[in-house]
Amino acid sequence: MKRNKLQPIHHESALLLQEKHLLVIADLHIGIETELRDSGLHIPSQTPSMEKRLLGLMKKYAIQEIILLGDIKHNIPTSPVVERKDVDRFFSLLQSVQTIHVVPGNHDGTIYRFLPSNAMLHPSDGFIYKNIGFVHGHRWPREDLMQCHQLVIGHTHPTIMLTDRLGHKTFEPCWVRAQCLEDVLEKRYPSSSNPDIVILPAFNPLCGGNPVNQGSLLGPFKTLLDLPNAEAYLLDGTLLGKVKDIR
Repeated sequence: MKRNKLQPIHHESALLLQEKHLLVIADLHIGIETELRDSGLHIPSQTPSMEKRLLGLMKKYAIQEIILLGDIKHNIPTSPVVERKDVDRFFSLLQSVQTIHVVPGNHDGTIYRFLPSNAMLHPSDGFIYKNIGFVHGHRWPREDLMQCHQLVIGHTHPTIMLTDRLGHKTFEPCWVRAQCLEDVLEKRYPSSSNPDIVILPAFNPLCGGNPVNQGSLLGPFKTLLDLPNAEAYLLDGTLLGKVKDIR
């Protein structure tokens, strides 16, 4: 899955561009516990655990820049007090990095209120870093992102559904590497170079996921990607093969 030296970190939902000391994560959904609590599920906040994981990665790889690829917060349109405190504390832990690149997702309508001085807010239709396009994935990326060699998205929380001989189903977070359907791409982006599309698994384990081997994707990429012929990888790097062949 390595290209442009952008590579997944084993056993983590994070990408690393090591030569630039850059880390990429998506779908933190800070505050999702509030919604779960309203549904009768009382689960401790995952924010301290995510902070610990992120700080460990920052230290291990001497991270200088971070790309937060959307859905940093969870509740919309407003944020409960607990969520606001958690988001503020989360950003305060990132003061040591030079730049935090924030690409807003569909849950991030008021994220600008929380951003520290070292944060750079990009448009929701994405931005380019070292000829790699980054967009959350809930809306169509702009034209120039589709001319990159590689495009990284989040939003869909990809998982693989595995069924054992007794019919028991398990869902494992996964990476997805896909190409676009050429006929759809030509109509929407006639000047595109048909980039490799990499879909990040959610950084927050409470997000659940969409089983890609059941044809489940979210947003406009659902119609754009050749999902059956995409490759799926577990977080430990295991290549499961093409999505259409995973039962």
